[in-house]
Amino acid sequence: MGSTSELGSIEREVYVEAAPEVVFEVVSSPEHVRQWWPDDARYDPAPGGTGEIAFGEGADRTVEQLTVVESLPPRTFSFRWTHPAGQEAAPGNSLLVTFELVPSGDGTLLRMTETGFREQGWEIAVLEQRYREHVEGWTYYLPRLVTYAASLEVRS
Repeated sequence: MGSTSELGSIEREVYVEAAPEVVFEVVSSPEHVRQWWPDDARYDPAPGGTGEIAFGEGADRTVEQLTVVESLPPRTFSFRWTHPAGQEAAPGNSLLVTFELVPSGDGTLLRMTETGFREQGWEIAVLEQRYREHVEGWTYYLPRLVTYAASLEVRS
């Protein structure tokens, strides 16, 4: 792992064979989000809406708080997550995930960025571990999003 400046953000760009309107639903609606990302998702997708997403079951279950920051269909959806329960999401206690959707041919170019790692005040070892976990997570989950969104487009 290089300097800490490299641990500032995760950026991914994927092409989705589905219209921006479909992809927007897939990244913003809890019903769709749980098909490709967490095991459960319960939140209000409107700006300021709050809720949670959960990974795993039983003793292995991890619950993360989620607060929607921006919802501009079919272009942008962003949320803060990983902040402590009972605290309002803000820079310094949460990570910011932004999905930008750009029409491209018959599909959508999806740009995902996750920022806020350095602002957490974590020790470098913790920062590197959390950053690596999130890189691995998006590497696993984004292809699932692509496949799921394309399957919806076929049915419509």
